[in-house]
Amino acid sequence: MKSKISARRVGMTLFGVILAAISVGFFKTANFGVDPFQSLAMGLWSKIGMWTGYGTFYLLLNLLILLVDFILDRHYIGLATFINMFLVGYIVDASTQVLKILTPQPGIITRILFMVIGIVAMCFASAFYYTSDLGVSTYDAIPLFLAKKGIGKFRYIRIVSDMICVAVGFGCGVTIGIGTLVTAFFMGPLIDVFNVHCAQPFLRAEKKSNS
Repeated sequence: MKSKISARRVGMTLFGVILAAISVGFFKTANFGVDPFQSLAMGLWSKIGMWTGYGTFYLLLNLLILLVDFILDRHYIGLATFINMFLVGYIVDASTQVLKILTPQPGIITRILFMVIGIVAMCFASAFYYTSDLGVSTYDAIPLFLAKKGIGKFRYIRIVSDMICVAVGFGCGVTIGIGTLVTAFFMGPLIDVFNVHCAQPFLRAEKKSNS
């Protein structure tokens, strides 16, 4: 799954991870729910991790899941996994704070706009992140492993794992809304669109320049 590291692939990974993390700030400010894994992470943080900042708790949670990944199958772990682990939580914190300063009391129109921006940005970012093929997040690795073992098709396992994350987050008091449902059920097709029309052509340009 992991490809040879190149400057273009690393750039795609960094761009994807940073933009995806910024998109979560828009989701949080919109207050229509965040993506399933962030629901889980924020819920657990609110119950057992308030002794530290969200960025640090997100890193510690991913380190724990990384241990599980290594036990199950380290094939999906790569450079992108560690970039995701060490950057996402802190960028989410920073982007949320900036948006709070810029829009301290957003109205319903602003909130809807922020949700749309968050969804589009996350799907666009994910297309570049996945297409760079330098590994996946610690959370993504688990349904990929289960699908590889024949437990079921990836898209169905991913829906189940996302719903578990949403349920835990909801149980911990995290807002679950239309933003959560859209990311849980419709991110795949949107990522495919950006993948075909943006990320893959960008990556193919590297092969043409090297030929």
